[in-house]
Amino acid sequence: MKAFRFYETGGPDVMRLEDVELGAPKAGEVRIRHTAVAINFRDILMRRGQHTPRSLPSGLGTESAGIIEALGPGVTGFAIGDRVVCVSGPDSAYAQARNAPAERVLKLPETIDDRVAAAMMVRGMTARYLLHATYRVRPGDTILVHAAAGGVGLILCQWAKHLGATVIGTVGNPDKVAIARAHGCDHVFFYDDFVTQVRDLTGGQGVPVVYDSVGRTTFEGSLHSLRRLGIMASFGESSGDPDPVPPRRLGHLGSIFLTHPSLGNYTTTRAELLENANDLFAMVGSRKIKIEVNHPYPLSEAVQAHRDLEARKTTGSVVLIP
Repeated sequence: MKAFRFYETGGPDVMRLEDVELGAPKAGEVRIRHTAVAINFRDILMRRGQHTPRSLPSGLGTESAGIIEALGPGVTGFAIGDRVVCVSGPDSAYAQARNAPAERVLKLPETIDDRVAAAMMVRGMTARYLLHATYRVRPGDTILVHAAAGGVGLILCQWAKHLGATVIGTVGNPDKVAIARAHGCDHVFFYDDFVTQVRDLTGGQGVPVVYDSVGRTTFEGSLHSLRRLGIMASFGESSGDPDPVPPRRLGHLGSIFLTHPSLGNYTTTRAELLENANDLFAMVGSRKIKIEVNHPYPLSEAVQAHRDLEARKTTGSVVLIP
């Protein structure tokens, strides 16, 4: 089969599409023939070396949808031909097929398309745990979401609006303002002066939570946008890692809380995975959340897809089609 691998970290050109031998699934695994593969910013961080690959050469990607072609020994609850979605390491999703642990595979409802499924799982389950667990958003809350027109941002804003929140979103250019507003944002600000605008909008108090996937360029402003005892949920670093924060400084800023939540820690057990996924399936299946798959690329064009994502030329979700 064809699969992408990289032998050194660096820019998009380190990615190579190669012929790779895929053996039979081992005990507890299923083989999935891919119909759609998601690109997440985490994949870019892995390729750059900002997240350390397990070893080199390495594959890329953890999120995909497809059809089960084979069952490994001991697998129950699945059948050949099942439509499924999977979020799992090791990084091997940028491929025509892969073997994956059955524990991390989920059957797809008929109401959800394969491309939508591949595009929504990491982003959608991330939005779910951020809104329901990292900080439980309540009706009447005013929250701040950075990168509101991005893959997670579009889902996060829609879901937060459904929960009754007033949603402030930030974007990087005028073209994304209308997109953010159409997906749940009540107010949309640019990155260069969002702190002043958030403070003015909240009567000087700040917001109870900031969801920040941007990192270095927004981090300081995010801290200053929080109210007393607010929560800074720093869940991504698309602009790079922020500078360290001495714990004492959190007290000076209002005894705020700083956390770096990750999907793996909120879906460690099968029960946690199912709880997050089933809530997401229900929201998408009932059309309460619309998943924007705006940028499908052939699998062979993954290098260009990475370039476009890094250049902020995309909105919503990016998928590869084998």
